[in-house]
Amino acid sequence: MSKNSARYYWWCQIGGWTLLALMFILLEFISDQKVTNKQIEQLGVMFFTGMLTTHLFREFIRKSNWLMLPVEKAVPKFFLGIIIVCIVAGLIRVGIVILFDLTSSRKKFDFPTRLLFATLENGFFIIPWTLIYYFYHYIEKSRKQQLDTLKLESLVKELELKTIKSHINPHFIFNSLNSIRALIDENPGRARTAITELSNILRSSMQTEKQETVSFEKELNIVKDYLALEHIRFEDRLQVEYEIDENTLCQPIPPMMLQTLVENAIKHGINKQVNGGVVKIISDFKDNYHELVIRNTGHLNGSKNEDGFGLISTRNRLQLLFGQRANFEIKELNDHTVEATVLIPMDLNK
Repeated sequence: MSKNSARYYWWCQIGGWTLLALMFILLEFISDQKVTNKQIEQLGVMFFTGMLTTHLFREFIRKSNWLMLPVEKAVPKFFLGIIIVCIVAGLIRVGIVILFDLTSSRKKFDFPTRLLFATLENGFFIIPWTLIYYFYHYIEKSRKQQLDTLKLESLVKELELKTIKSHINPHFIFNSLNSIRALIDENPGRARTAITELSNILRSSMQTEKQETVSFEKELNIVKDYLALEHIRFEDRLQVEYEIDENTLCQPIPPMMLQTLVENAIKHGINKQVNGGVVKIISDFKDNYHELVIRNTGHLNGSKNEDGFGLISTRNRLQLLFGQRANFEIKELNDHTVEATVLIPMDLNK
C-alpha cells in the first residue's frame, strides 16, 4: 500500500468513527437528554473497539486476498467475517464496561444479554463499514482492470510489428531456407519436415496479436519447431534438453514469450560459443507458481539488456496479464550458464 493510500485510509477510519460518536452525542442533545460522563466513556469504548476490530478485519481481508475473489465466493466469507468481528467487538466492549464499571443504566443485565445487545449494535456499524470498504475496492479493482486492459491493448499494438520482426527476422528465414535447400538433395524427407516447421512458426507469429494467452503446450510445440530448424544450422553445436511437468502443459502463457527467451538463448549464448552448447527448457510448479526456466550455455557479458526491448516487453506483458506477482529475471548461474526464469501465479490464471 502506498503512503497516500495509507494516509487516506486512516483519515477515513478516524473520521468515520469520530463522526459516529458525535452523532450519538447530538442525538442525546436533540432528545433533551443529559450526556453523562459514563456515556462519554462508553462512546470512547465504542470508538476504540470499532477502530481496533475493523482495522484487524481489514488486515485479515488483505492477507487472505478476499478482495481478489469473485463476488459469489467473497460474499459468504465476508458474511461470516462480519459475524465474528461483531462478536469479538462485543466481547471487548462488554469486558471493558464491566471491568471499569461504565454501566450508566440502573438496570443490570447479565453477561450473555449484554453481549447480545453489544453484538447487534456493532452490526449496525460494522456492516456498513464492510460494505463501503468492499465496494470501494471492488470499483477500484474494476477500474484498474479496465486500465490494464487498455494498456495491454496499446502494448500489443505497439509490439505487433516489432515482435513479429524480432521473431521472424530475415536472417532466421534466410538461414532456414538455405538449410532446407541444402537438404533437398541430401535428405528430401527432412527438407519437407523443415518446411512444415517453418510454416508453423510463421503462422503462429502472425496470430500473436489476436490472443492474450496461449497454452504452454502450443507455445512449446512452436519452440520445438524453431529449435529443430536451428539444429539443422548448428548441427552438433546445439544440444536441446527438456524437463517438462506434463501438468503444466495446459497453463496459459503470453504467446511467443517462450520463443523470445529461447531465441535470445541461441542468439546471445550458443551462437557466440565456438563449441556451441546446451539449451534446456524446464516447466514445473513451485510454491503456487508456474515456473518456466530457460538455461543456456553462454555469458551475460556484464549486461542483462542485450535485447532490452524483448526482455522489458516480456516483464510488462507478464505483469499486465497476471498482476504484480508475476515476475521475470535473467542471471548467470556460473561462468558458463545463463538462466532466464518466468514466474506466473497459479491463483490468477484464467
